[in-house]
Amino acid sequence: MKQINLAALALATGATSSAFATQYLTVEQAQQVMFPDATSFRDASLQLSGEQMKQVEKISGLPARSVGWRVFAAYKGDSQLGYVVLDDVVGKFELISYAVAVNPDASIKQIEILTYRESHGFEIKSQAWRKQFVGKTAAAGLTIGDGIASISGATLSCTHVTDGVRRIAAIAQVMLKK
Repeated sequence: MKQINLAALALATGATSSAFATQYLTVEQAQQVMFPDATSFRDASLQLSGEQMKQVEKISGLPARSVGWRVFAAYKGDSQLGYVVLDDVVGKFELISYAVAVNPDASIKQIEILTYRESHGFEIKSQAWRKQFVGKTAAAGLTIGDGIASISGATLSCTHVTDGVRRIAAIAQVMLKK
């Protein structure tokens, strides 16, 4: 009986595997990392109206994509510290799960990569790349080449996460800004 080398067959046929998923943080861990002074996180999930979706699209220059958004408000006692917004974007082929901490003024406080499923491009997890978002708003500086640098070998991951953060910044401006 002849044996087939499956690895050689996969390479010869161009088959790929998506066995590269790495979970860096759970939602709860990300909340604590982004708002270490918080004593509680309360569900503040959003449902955008048609008009709000149009506003988000106008501000971000991107499709609003979804009516519903998973959001948690961070509190220290009765004082609200900000929000954690959860999202997924497609990298090159697979989903990238991430969280965005938003200040009450709708500026970006921090981003964290929760789960990265691609075989390449994991460099977006680096603090140096993620810190580029700090302090930015939907108004400016949230595009590749204008405030956010890309990473060679992670171009699509960088672009898609940056677009997702810009969309979230627009949602924050429309729905969460105090």
